[in-house]
Order: sequence, then C-alpha cells, then structure tokens
Amino acid sequence: MTFDHRRFLASVSEAPGVYRMFDQGGETLYIGKARRLKARLASYFRGALNAKTQALVARIADIQVTVTNSETEALLLEQTLIKELRPPYNILLRDDKSYPFIFVTDRHPFPALEYKRVRQRRDDGRYLGPYPSSHAVRDSLSLMQKIFRIRNCEDSVFAHRSRPCLQYQIDRCSAPCVGYISEADYRRDLEHAVQCLEGKSEQVTRELTTAMEAASRELAFEEAARLRDQIQQLRQLQQRQFVDTGDGDADAFALASRPGALCISVLAIRQGRLLGARHHAPANGLDLSEEALLGDFISQYYLGQAREIPREVITSHAVPDAELIAQALAEKAGRRVRLTDQVRGHRAQWKELALTNAEQQLAAQLANHNQLAQRFDALRDALGMAAAPARLECFDISHSHGEATVASCVVFDENGPRKSDYRRFNIEGVAAGDDYGAMQQALTRRFRRLKEGEGQTPDVLVVDGGKGQLNMAREVLASLGVTGVALLGVAKGTTRKAGLETLFLETVDRTLNLEPSSPALHLIQHIRDESHRFAITGHRTRRDKQRRTSTLEGIPGVGPKRRRELLRFFGGLQGVKQATRDELARVPGISATLAETIHQALHG
Repeated sequence: MTFDHRRFLASVSEAPGVYRMFDQGGETLYIGKARRLKARLASYFRGALNAKTQALVARIADIQVTVTNSETEALLLEQTLIKELRPPYNILLRDDKSYPFIFVTDRHPFPALEYKRVRQRRDDGRYLGPYPSSHAVRDSLSLMQKIFRIRNCEDSVFAHRSRPCLQYQIDRCSAPCVGYISEADYRRDLEHAVQCLEGKSEQVTRELTTAMEAASRELAFEEAARLRDQIQQLRQLQQRQFVDTGDGDADAFALASRPGALCISVLAIRQGRLLGARHHAPANGLDLSEEALLGDFISQYYLGQAREIPREVITSHAVPDAELIAQALAEKAGRRVRLTDQVRGHRAQWKELALTNAEQQLAAQLANHNQLAQRFDALRDALGMAAAPARLECFDISHSHGEATVASCVVFDENGPRKSDYRRFNIEGVAAGDDYGAMQQALTRRFRRLKEGEGQTPDVLVVDGGKGQLNMAREVLASLGVTGVALLGVAKGTTRKAGLETLFLETVDRTLNLEPSSPALHLIQHIRDESHRFAITGHRTRRDKQRRTSTLEGIPGVGPKRRRELLRFFGGLQGVKQATRDELARVPGISATLAETIHQALHG
C-alpha cells in the first residue's frame, strides 16, 4: 500500500517537533527534527531528491510526529530517540563508551594516580580529565611515573611491602612503601605530577629549576642532577605537547571526506592541554552535505550520549543550526557553550590539528586492504577485464595561467598509492595554457622510457580531462607502439561535483556509466584526486622557485639577520619549512606573530 503523503500533510502542524518514518513492518527508518514540521516533511515528497533519500521515501509506510515547545526540545528528543531506536538511515555513533579519568585520593598518606572509567560522587579526592581514550590515560600515567616516580601499586600491595619492588630498581618509584621518601617530599612530587596533568608543566619546570639551583648552591649535587633530569624530561614532554596553552576547555571536530569514505576526528583539550583524539566513520545514509553531517554528528555525540560537554566546540565546517545546537548543549550542561568554526591563535591550531588527524585517518581507512580489493574487483567488472588491474596510472596537468606547468603521474596498485613510483614532469617548450601539448609531452616522456625498458606497463591509464585529453593519450600510445593499456578519460561534470563525472573508455564515443555509490567510481575518483594534489604541489614548488631566489626573502619582518638566525637554529631551509609555528617562535628575535607570518608564507 502506497503512503498517501498528500492526505498526511494536510493535517500536519507547522509547529516545531520530531518525526518518525516507518516501513511496512512497523520498523523505524529515520528520525528527524524540524522547526516547522509541515514544511520539512513536505520537502521529502517534492522532486530533486538524491538517490538515497528517494530510496528512503519509497519505503515509507507511515509517519508519526511529536510536537514540541521549541526547536531545542525537538533536538534533544531527536537524539534520545536515535540512541534508543538506532534507525538505519540516521547517523549512528557506535562508540558510546564513557571518557576515562585519573583519580587522586586525599585519604592515603602516599596516594597513587588511579585509572577510573566512571566518575563517581566522592569527596575524598579529585578527578583529572576526562581523557579521550584509555591509551591517553595510560600514556599520561606512564610519563608521570617515569618523571616523578609516583607509585602505581594497589593499596593492599603497598601495605604489605617489606622491601622495594622492581619499579624502584628501574627508577620508576621512590619506594614510599618502605620509607625511602618522606610524606612531604612524596606529596611534593605528586602535586608536580598533578600540575603537569592539568597542563601546568611550565610552572612545574620553573619550580624544579629553582630547586635545582638551590641544591647546587648547597653542594647537593646528586639531588641537583635528579632535578636536572626531571627538567629535561619535562622539556621533552612540552616539545611533544605543543598545544599546551594552560587555558582552554574545548573539543575540536573536523570532517574529511573522499568519494565512498569519510572520517570525523574529535580532539579533546582540557586546561589548554591536548589529551588525545578519537576517530569516527559514520555512515552518510542520506548523502547529507559535509556541514549538515557534522552538525548531526555533534548533536548525537553530546545529546545522545552521556558525555561531558566542554565550554567550547570548534568545528572545521560552518555547521547549520549552530546557535540551536549550542543552545541545546548549554541547556544540558547548565552553562554557556560556544560552538564556532571561526577561531584564531591556538584555537586555530587545534582546528588545524583536528583536520590533519581526520585526513590521516581517512587515508588509512582508504588504504584498508579489503576495501581496496573490493574497489579493484569492481573496476575489473566495469571495464570488462579478465582479471583485476594490477597497476593504474593517472596523469594530470597543473599551472597558473600557463606559468610553471607541471604534469603528474600517480600510481596505484593492490596496496593503494605506490608513492615510490610517483613522477612529475616539468613541461618545457609548450605554449602557455596548452594543456593538450603538456599532456602529450608528459605521456611521450613516460612511455618512451617504458619502451626503453624503464618502469612497468600500467593495466589502466587514467587521464584527468575530457575528450581532447583522451584523444591525445591515444595518439601518443599509438605513435610509440604501446599496446595492452586500457584508456580511461575522466571529465568533470557541469557542477564539478563528485559522482557526476563523465567517463570515456578507450574512445570518446564510448562512455562508462557508474552509479555514484560504485566502488569502481570511488577508486577512479581517488586516483584522480591524488594526481591533482600531486600536480598542484609540484606546480607550486616550481612556481615559488622561479619567483624567489630564497623562500625566506620577501616575508615581511624577516631581514638578513633573522634569516640567518632561522637557518642557524634549524640547520637549513628544509628545517625551517618543517618547523611548526611554536618551534619558529622559539628562535631568538622571532615573536609569535612573526612566526605565524613565516609559517603562513611557507605553507600558504
């Protein structure tokens, strides 16, 4: 029986609320919220829907609505229902574990730093955290044990020791169980460890430096040496933990996506210290935009789970309904919560780091062997080949109005990108902006070397371009006598949106039609995007080299003396380019503002 949406919409309220869509068996398909229920539900039965939404609508047998007093109430109810019913078309956040903590008791004369999964109501100590994962807690505990020699044994073991254990022998414990350290000295070390966990390691370093100098003046050289070692270990910790501002209580969300895959990374920052990251790969059942998907994910992350809500939520994209989500979070937390994608200073660093984490995690996800095998098998079927292709090569051209033209050759095999076989070609002797001529030169150089016995023959040659580029590739292969290579041209659609490309197989008269969800198309898009990235990187490097005799010259505020200091501090130009903003700011004469300017100039 077909669902009569016209009769249903005639009685739907214009008020805010939540709607639930059911199939013929009475199972919930999708749960959503709306500021105006009637307008939102009517949008499902108009034209111009994407394929996944059409599939959802085709399965609807009934819709039930719940009217709420406000959109905020609707958002809270939506996340409660999603968590309870877990409908297949909603984003499902599968990791619902609570954050772990570190607990320090006040009752024991020699407290240990204890791992706790659940925060309980107790007044005999304090909790530190929360941390994003158990690994973050255990890494932090191991560092504090190594630097400050805090015990990690159970109280029952501590009470029955008669001689020091192995931890003392390897200098990981000060042996308070047998009286090798006084209660006052142990409490001092414990407080230093707690301060470091709270992001106050610089303050601890200053205190230890003062104590080391005092011990040295009193000729207590062994104690001075021990304090010196602690200071050195803390300095190393501070270098690794560069996002350590001593201020800030935030979670940073970043979304990275490629055809067929996406990743959302969440970085937890407490007291200005980065505690770690979690990565999620939610299914995008309705082909939502990246902004809408991230907004739905954040809503479920906090409102559908028992999680601590920070004072600030930083996002990589401008989230729709940001004010509404922030209001709902504030209502649940009982205080103001800020949600924004516009940040500066160290908050911009958190955002950038979250995005870097998401991109790296996505790359690892795409390199998954099973997924790659599935994509290669799908491409074999799409191209009608007897076996899955063992080697794919993709060529692309990049230039700025004809300046510093560079062609890229990217190689994929059954293990994904084969970066050792990547090649770039600096194009010379071709008219500015002549992409066909540039493609001809790059392909000729590549396959002439192949005829001379250099390199492997690809099974599939992918050309980023339309009919002209494909014809040029055919002419080059024919002129050099190269056979046995399948040709595939990838032309961008009119909107340049992923999934709307036109694929030409061998000739411009033969098109390859693949669904947007096809694993074969995802593989083609992946190698095309990688070739585009590699070409742009090479072009920018060549262009910058032509425009400047020195990469550091022309940066405002960086004269000969500061250039000399930078090169001396990092040992050369490559070291300067690889330095972070914080590392640049450590160079004598380089302020934080100037470090930001230098980093921006070097990395765009």
